[in-house]
Amino acid sequence: MTNPLLENYEFPPFSKIHPEHVEPAIDKILAENRQAVARLLEENSQYHWDNLIRPLEDIDDRLDKAWSPVRHLNAVVNTDALRQAYNACLPKLSEYATDLGQNRALYEAHKAIHDGAEFQQLDPAQKKIIRDALRDFTLAGVALEEDEKNRFKAIEQALSRLSSRFEENLLDATNAWTKLIGNESQLAGLPETAKAVARQSAQAKNLEGWLLTLEFPCYAAVMTFADDRALRREVYEAYVTRASDQGPNAGKWDNSEIMEEILNLRHEKARLLGYNNFAELSLATKMAESPDQVLKFLEELAARSKPVAEFDLAELREFALRQHQVEALQAWDLMYYSEKLRQHKFQLSQEEVKQYFPATKVVSGLFAVVERLYGFQIHPLEGVEVWHPDVKCYEIRGSEGEVRGRFYLDLYARPKKRGGAWMDECIARRRLQGQIQVPVAFLTCNFTPPAGDDPALLTHDEVVTLFHEFGHGLHHMLTQVDYLSAAGIRGVEWDAVELPSQFMENFCWQKEALDLIAGHYQTGEPLPEDLFEKMLAARNFQSGMQMVRQLEFALFDFRIHLEYDPAKGGRIYDILKEVREKVAVFTPPPWNRFAHGFAHIFGGGYAAGYYSYKWAEVLSADAFSRFEEEGIFDPATGKAFLEHILEKGGSRPALESFVAFRGREPEIDALLRHSGMIK
Repeated sequence: MTNPLLENYEFPPFSKIHPEHVEPAIDKILAENRQAVARLLEENSQYHWDNLIRPLEDIDDRLDKAWSPVRHLNAVVNTDALRQAYNACLPKLSEYATDLGQNRALYEAHKAIHDGAEFQQLDPAQKKIIRDALRDFTLAGVALEEDEKNRFKAIEQALSRLSSRFEENLLDATNAWTKLIGNESQLAGLPETAKAVARQSAQAKNLEGWLLTLEFPCYAAVMTFADDRALRREVYEAYVTRASDQGPNAGKWDNSEIMEEILNLRHEKARLLGYNNFAELSLATKMAESPDQVLKFLEELAARSKPVAEFDLAELREFALRQHQVEALQAWDLMYYSEKLRQHKFQLSQEEVKQYFPATKVVSGLFAVVERLYGFQIHPLEGVEVWHPDVKCYEIRGSEGEVRGRFYLDLYARPKKRGGAWMDECIARRRLQGQIQVPVAFLTCNFTPPAGDDPALLTHDEVVTLFHEFGHGLHHMLTQVDYLSAAGIRGVEWDAVELPSQFMENFCWQKEALDLIAGHYQTGEPLPEDLFEKMLAARNFQSGMQMVRQLEFALFDFRIHLEYDPAKGGRIYDILKEVREKVAVFTPPPWNRFAHGFAHIFGGGYAAGYYSYKWAEVLSADAFSRFEEEGIFDPATGKAFLEHILEKGGSRPALESFVAFRGREPEIDALLRHSGMIK
């Protein structure tokens, strides 16, 4: 039987990849990779880039190409069989990575290159790759005693398994809850598009009526527009208690023990490596230099934004009381009355704005923005296999016609697909025998799908999300670094990796860019000037409340990792309560289980790193301020951003790249100005 995961491909053969292929392919590649590493160490006594690092990148690349489509399919078309195969491989991959990281001979070989005469002849990217590798050997426990190495390996395997379980519980809990509405009057206030999707969901299950789910577009529509307060409360409770000990499915997919185990194991891992806590370990690979620096950064931002947030909430409470006779605002009222206040204050309705953002126009407009910025052309690729009929594949070409990158775009929410939005690597760039391996990205969102014959209409927030993920994609695809370990986002400090993504968000607020992105879904007419002015006026509507909410997440994440004490356990909700007392202006009900669904830190890579969003937002706002000064489509500025930030990838420290583009170190004023907190 031929195994598609063992073939070298230009595009993954999705239709041929079945769950039964996964484990045999990974087993074979891991075994062959281990043999290859042993051979490299045996056959050479003196080590160089070409006889060690390059062949190591070859074997890394082969493993990446087999695992990346599996990881992706598990996230976007999840099935029991695929999940089982995926989970069976996680401990094997973790063990392999730890074995490599703890291989003393491999570490010494890298060190010999670093200390040898050839090192000075290497280019800056190669030097950084070797320095980063030596750091990563240390962080993988290469210097530990044998029993400690074994314990470290067991911890890594357990963390891999637990993170996957956390996300599975969240996905299962999200899919498990539905509510069938038989009487349309219960959906009063909901936009027609949201009702049409709910009707489609019911029909797909041969049900009469309207089916509500916890997929985010449906949840957000109910919370923002449903007049029925009891319905809003019911949906809110189901959503914020997913995978927990509370709510309609209490205890069924409960992440409580998993979260405690994850925190305990992360702490033990940090202590094994000589750090006081996991927050310190997390910062070993980031721009921020110490926990104190991170806390000071977050607390200063909170001090600047909390008074603004308190004003926002007071205004909302007064409006709800005066206009709607609501005396006590509850958590399930916030989005609903905020939307009413937005309409009242700015005569701006999200539904009206959506008419001008059909997905087809937004996508083509996004491509036009990239063309104006960097001179690149983006075209659809026909005949490329995809995993769902809604998915499209595209190619980016440079001014000389050369292929710079390719990407898959998967825009819409559906069952068995992980929530949220993300960019993931499919294939990374590297140079092979004089040829370039073209980088390929997966770009995934969860927008409301089209209903009937009309195109999907995006909220402006969803447009911003698409631009954000595309910024990550450009960082991955436009790199000019020829080495796997520093191409694209690889080797970039985690608290700088959001710079290109948040940078792209700014174009969603510029009239010159919006003329390319927006057009009425029926008439094609451009976004009217008065509507644009209202959007701008409302841009910082409740920006204080939004800021303190993000700071709450960031401080909570950092503190549970910084302050973890094995004798006391995670104190997850105690610390969350303390953080809220300090920075939040509205406290959710005691049964809210936000942390049980915080996949960024328990399932993803943001543990003790969620602050990165705000840290990188300082960088991105300051970088964009140069475009504001010189013209948002100024060719020289676009070229400078491309050359100094996007093309450099992880080939040098992020601060160096920023200073090369901006001419100075980052300043916080642009972020505060964009957030409406200073003029």
